[in-house]
Amino acid sequence: MKNILYILFALCFLQVSFAQNPNRTFVSSETTKAGYRVVVQDGVYVIKLYNKSIVETTFIPKGEQENPESHAVILTEYTPFSNISDTPEAVRLNSEGVSVIIKKSPFQIQYTYKGQPLISEKDGYSKTEDGEAIQFNLDDTEVLYGGGARALGMNRRGHRLQLYNRAHYGYETHSELMNFTLPIVMSSKQYMIHFDNAPIGYLDLDSKQDNSLTYETISGRKTYQVIASDSWENIIDNYTQLTGKQPMPPRWALGNFSSRFGYHSEAETRATIAKFKAEEIPVDAVILDLYWFGKEVQGTMGNLAFDTDSFPTPEKMIKDFDKEGVNTILITEPFVLTTSNRWEEAVEQDVLAKDSLGQPYTYDFFFGNTGLIDIYSKSGFDWFSNIYKDVFEMGVSGIWGDLGEPEVHPKALLHATGTADEVHNIYGHDWARLVYESSLKVNSKVRPFVLMRAGYSGSQRYGLIPWSGDVNRTWGGLQSQPEIALQMGMQGLGYMHSDLGGFAGDNLDDELYVRWLQYGVFQPIYRPHAQEDVPSEPVFRNEHAKNLARKAIRLRYALLPYNYNLAFQNHKKGTPLMRPLFFEHPKDVTYQNLANTYYWGDSFLVSPILEAGVKTHEVIFPKNNMWFDFYTDEKIEGGQTKTVSVVENSIPTYVKGGAFIPMARRMQNTKSYTGHNLLLHYYHDASITSSSSLLYNDDGETLNAFEKGKYERLNFSYSQHKKGMQFVFKDDVGPAYKVDSKTIQLIIHNMETAPASIKNGKKELAFTYDKHTRILEIPLIWEVDSELEIKIIL
Repeated sequence: MKNILYILFALCFLQVSFAQNPNRTFVSSETTKAGYRVVVQDGVYVIKLYNKSIVETTFIPKGEQENPESHAVILTEYTPFSNISDTPEAVRLNSEGVSVIIKKSPFQIQYTYKGQPLISEKDGYSKTEDGEAIQFNLDDTEVLYGGGARALGMNRRGHRLQLYNRAHYGYETHSELMNFTLPIVMSSKQYMIHFDNAPIGYLDLDSKQDNSLTYETISGRKTYQVIASDSWENIIDNYTQLTGKQPMPPRWALGNFSSRFGYHSEAETRATIAKFKAEEIPVDAVILDLYWFGKEVQGTMGNLAFDTDSFPTPEKMIKDFDKEGVNTILITEPFVLTTSNRWEEAVEQDVLAKDSLGQPYTYDFFFGNTGLIDIYSKSGFDWFSNIYKDVFEMGVSGIWGDLGEPEVHPKALLHATGTADEVHNIYGHDWARLVYESSLKVNSKVRPFVLMRAGYSGSQRYGLIPWSGDVNRTWGGLQSQPEIALQMGMQGLGYMHSDLGGFAGDNLDDELYVRWLQYGVFQPIYRPHAQEDVPSEPVFRNEHAKNLARKAIRLRYALLPYNYNLAFQNHKKGTPLMRPLFFEHPKDVTYQNLANTYYWGDSFLVSPILEAGVKTHEVIFPKNNMWFDFYTDEKIEGGQTKTVSVVENSIPTYVKGGAFIPMARRMQNTKSYTGHNLLLHYYHDASITSSSSLLYNDDGETLNAFEKGKYERLNFSYSQHKKGMQFVFKDDVGPAYKVDSKTIQLIIHNMETAPASIKNGKKELAFTYDKHTRILEIPLIWEVDSELEIKIIL
């Protein structure tokens, strides 16, 4: 009976009234070593299955050769389809997940997941006036996401999105085109399409309202992957298997940065870091903008060496900061001005992109008359890499790559591997690879830090940390930030963040500044940065704003164990740190367009304050959970929208019932943190009979620590029993990791009564109980080579 229903469904699906391509005629098909080959009158389709969730389709027009080179995809192994059926009507390529139906007349390719329709080609491949296109059918219910970083609202259906990385200075609530334009579309039907082609183009997400999705490009590969699964977590896991996982960042990268445009001298930089220490505001890194290599903004780009008039002892400064636990990051750009100290060197060593006569292509832009480093030539790549080698050997901890779209990239400019338009969208991607590899050449065991303003599909595998560009220092600028970060996290770049406080303009608004920094606690990278007319650093704000900022930054550090575990989840599965509500509730249409409330990891619900003078705020509390106010412990039942009061010193933040929240004690920076002294909060609710959580820890700096066995994973579990409750702690220790005993303060929230006793085996344990806050605290010493079991008798 099941097989009959399956066949009937397949026949119905074949007759769905989706538009089809009457101009393409099926000729023949066959199984090949790598997959399945379909010949049509104007070319050949090659269809390959990576796994049950990922299928790849390539069209090779007649007269062209297949181009196997992908800038995004790193998977190389394929799996056979579970079975292939060939009838006069259609060929069906089956798997346990994604299957492909090739209808013969009229010709059409359709995709299903576990028998359910996903998407189908409409016109499929076609030539256009400006290049080439691949067109698909949509159904009229689909909400569409993707296309990289944009400020358009979560549902991007109805837009024709240009694929051309470009900076948008001073944007606010709307931006059609930004620094990261990715050829990715995601659907509320829980599938993703990745167009595996680097040259510029467009993604048309049904702009004509004819239920069509169209990828347009000037040239290149006609290859795309369809990815589908039962959850968004698995879809992103599969996408990041396809294009590469993000390496673990150094632990210090989750701390606070001191950054502005920019520090003019060594004396100013040292004084700023000293002020953080004096004000007891934690800081882990300082970023030097372009004044490190020149006194003026214009005319000096490309010097790429410390100006020793302004920075007389840079190596000593870097070492002194390092001793204090402060890492130094330098800005670099891919432009060498004709007025810079290195211009003649760059010309002599054949470093620069060319004109049609083979001479360095020069042009004017804001910073001066310039050439562009051709990272696609061996000479250009090696020259740039050697410059990074020099600064890494000085002790620099990370590199900031700015203007890497590239910001100005004339069409007539030629790179060693193609035209400007052919490599434009991958320039930042390949530059990130150059920096990443250069860092490892000097410090092969230490995790690189690569902050980049532009990138491409798969850039996460080079440790790329993206940010949202030159956002306006206004409430409108803040309002677009959650959407940008959530969208990018779903597209594999989980560390998208903003210049906290806003970048562009001289707007001095302390309320805006504080709200932005409070939001920053619950987004991936904590980096206040701005034009220097108004200081971005909290140490230079008025006392009231400074005190509120200090509170937010200290909370960021208190959450370090939790946040570091999110970094590990992202490393292993690609799971975003910030997650839209539909991530856990994909079928609930009320969450599909929502960006102003989101999940921070598995356990937090965050609803930032994005408007001035707000006294109350509406929060959607997802169903099937109990929620606790993170600051007051007020309990709120899920499945409702509730108006909450807004306070000055925090934003609305809630913890899921049954969650374990590991927190750290006070620190000035992450250098003093080991993970061996924790405050472990558990949010108890009688409706939850069992709960568990894993906490990852390592030394915070070793590259591939998990893969090398230099880690531990703490397993915390809770269960009810007849007389009360039980907590069990276990430690999974990597074979190359040295374990230490843990000092843990177990803090249990929402305890209605004091316990009669608490035992570890037969040993009675001390505890404190506050009947007003209903918090139970148990101090513990855990020798992690053995299991710790705590029984609470009520």
